[in-house]
Amino acid sequence: MAQALYSELRDKRVLVAGAGVTGVACAQALHRRGALVTLADESVKEVPEFAVVAPVAIKITDFDLLLISPGWREDHPLISRACEAGLALINEIDLAWSLKSLSQKWIALTGTNGKTSTVELSAQMLRSGGLRAIACGNVGTTVIETVESGEEYDYLVLELSSFQLHWMQDPSFVAVAILNIAEDHVDWHGSFAAYAKDKISILDKSTTAILNGDDGEIVSRTSAWQGRKVFFSLDTPAPGQIGVVEELLIDRAFVADPQEAAMFAELIEVKPTVPHNVSNALAAAGLARTVGVSHEAIREAITAFTPGKHRIAKILEKDGVTWINDSKATNPHAAAASVMSALSVIWVAGGLAKGATMGELVERVKGRIKTAILIGTDQELIAREIRKRAPQVEIISINPPSDYVRGGTSNSLMEEVIRAAHNRAQAGDTVLLAPACASMDQFISYSDRGDRFSAAVEKVVRDGK
Repeated sequence: MAQALYSELRDKRVLVAGAGVTGVACAQALHRRGALVTLADESVKEVPEFAVVAPVAIKITDFDLLLISPGWREDHPLISRACEAGLALINEIDLAWSLKSLSQKWIALTGTNGKTSTVELSAQMLRSGGLRAIACGNVGTTVIETVESGEEYDYLVLELSSFQLHWMQDPSFVAVAILNIAEDHVDWHGSFAAYAKDKISILDKSTTAILNGDDGEIVSRTSAWQGRKVFFSLDTPAPGQIGVVEELLIDRAFVADPQEAAMFAELIEVKPTVPHNVSNALAAAGLARTVGVSHEAIREAITAFTPGKHRIAKILEKDGVTWINDSKATNPHAAAASVMSALSVIWVAGGLAKGATMGELVERVKGRIKTAILIGTDQELIAREIRKRAPQVEIISINPPSDYVRGGTSNSLMEEVIRAAHNRAQAGDTVLLAPACASMDQFISYSDRGDRFSAAVEKVVRDGK
């Protein structure tokens, strides 16, 4: 995108597609620079300081620019009309890039799963190394809000979704990482190939990439890329790679002599010590090493780091049964990793599948599942695959009780789920919320789903109510 689009925003008529957190933050940044901003949204009716108009009522020729919030599809009628009219299209990440200080550098990370924990760990590693750094993007605080905050960061560590990468054009990253690529958001992208293409496009913005050597999709789809590729793996690393040797996380890429090795950390210092967490810690360490953070500082960050809520969070251990909230496992790939971290699982799953299929997931985890408790709109997708591939697994379908309303005060849906699990759980079992689906059919968000699961565990299991 030509920087000339951003050189003079005063009096530019800018239409912002989307009145959510990102759209409003962009609108505010544009307004501060004298732009004349209108928000387009189908569900939000009012935003302080700005006019909000339904997309169907927009006259596209009244505007000079269209800023697209993440999640707006290319075939949305408003965007189609803008393209037909030749309107310039911009997005949050490019806008933030144009407004950042010249001295600030960016690092970026994407993947189907594990992005949030890994960018947060990466930022902590940079801070441990004495750099002013923060995680932002799809992680909570938007990139535009971070750039506009007035804080003088040396580095921003960006979590980028496939939606953001689809529209992004301008940024240049010191280094990027791709954690994994598996089926997700197929309903939005139209196909897995299109989704993967948007993920891989992050490589176009850097000359150094930290890549998961255990992920066949990444290895094959990056084979022709000509930049510096540093592969991380749970296997013994070859020269130029990072990986695991016995009980140690090892660096053979960012050392003076690649025939030698340096230690990042001990395996048990990664918490929780499950395979995908170890893999993500290696990715974060690789990013940190690209900007010169020492191995000692990386180890300090790994030992101090605690993953955020709703990511393999132990809620309770009672009578030999462990209760785990992994509500952030919103696709089959994440759910498989979660289920495989335990041996005997009462699995709570279901919701909105987002176009994903469930056969590969069930095939992989069928030996670990004792009972499947299914909820949500697309629960039958999972049930059908269990009946086909694992007929020995008990299936329990739970629909919302009459008093349960999405976002309401009653938690009766999750309480029924927990009672069903509690009645079947025996010592050695893990009751695991790893839905493999999005949450918005029955919950406000994955956080709401996880919070309700945790509250029901406390009430039904701990307190016996």
